[in-house]
Amino acid sequence: MMALHPEIPNNELPLLPPDRDAIETKAILRQESKAAVALAELKGLAHTLPNQNILINAIVLKEAKASSEIENVITTHDSLYQALTAKSFKPDSATKEVLRYREALFAGTEFIRNNRFLSTNGIIQVQNILEGNTAGLRQLPGTTLKNDVTGETIYTPPDDKDAIKELMSNLEKFLNIDEDDDISPLIKLAVQHYQFESIHPFYDGNGRTGRIVNVLYLMLKGLLDSPILYLSGFIIRNKGEYYRLLRDVTFNSNWEPWVLYILKGIEQTAAETIGQVNNINGLILETINIVKEKTPRIYSKDLIEILFEQPYCKIDFLVDNLKIERKAASRYLQSLEETGILTVQKIGRENIYINTKLFELLKGNNK
Repeated sequence: MMALHPEIPNNELPLLPPDRDAIETKAILRQESKAAVALAELKGLAHTLPNQNILINAIVLKEAKASSEIENVITTHDSLYQALTAKSFKPDSATKEVLRYREALFAGTEFIRNNRFLSTNGIIQVQNILEGNTAGLRQLPGTTLKNDVTGETIYTPPDDKDAIKELMSNLEKFLNIDEDDDISPLIKLAVQHYQFESIHPFYDGNGRTGRIVNVLYLMLKGLLDSPILYLSGFIIRNKGEYYRLLRDVTFNSNWEPWVLYILKGIEQTAAETIGQVNNINGLILETINIVKEKTPRIYSKDLIEILFEQPYCKIDFLVDNLKIERKAASRYLQSLEETGILTVQKIGRENIYINTKLFELLKGNNK
């Protein structure tokens, strides 16, 4: 491989797959086994929740917030939930951007479920929603990646539009064609993520789009049923290592540390999410017991599910889902507030009822 200079466009980025000896070392295969076990446990355990939307909504918002934070777009959990719940709440630009990530992830999920294929056009659709434009693949040179502190160019992605199209076509084949499917899909995930970020196919939103593609790929391969793997948290905690290892593949063809990094991230993130599922299940049981003891006349399985699917709840949610009158819905929520399960917050003219323990659990599980 010719030496690559950071300021020279990487139009000779090698096509996939890389040499198998480089991505199937003994260390990689051992770590892949650990990651696969953790992911399989998470997939199974997610079905123990009474409603998987409880976990999906929580994880998707956390992933959206964290993935945007990597790109220095900062908002709060409280702002996100308020924006989704309160009609009068006016989100700031950062919150709107994070909510676009959520929308893009859901759109990508639907694309996978409907097509069972992850095409370049599907990835472009995700990026379009993220960025709120239809610019598509890069057509012009001039894109560089710089050190945020020094301003030094650290990498220049391919700038030839034909090369970008060829590389994306090759990536699409790698994601979908099964001719090399004796390679673990978890190892392939690490490889495709490196390749996508190295192609850097869009003017903006490459990092966030690439992180969405990761979880879509796990769904495509049947390793998850829904987008519940929160990898961005791991990347935030190890951000410097993430970029260092990406560059090490680019400039030194050093695949092993990069693949190990991604596999460890999958294992750790799956374990954290397993813990979160167990905590949610425990809190659901605790809430059921309190409601049955203190307000038995309003108890129903559907009511409990709403309180956990919507940590920020309001009268409309109960009216729509339980098919009850507004007065009854208001009485239910006030009763739950009196038991201490919910706390009320007035936003504009609306009363929003917060499942406090659940919200703290979801917000605090970033460590």
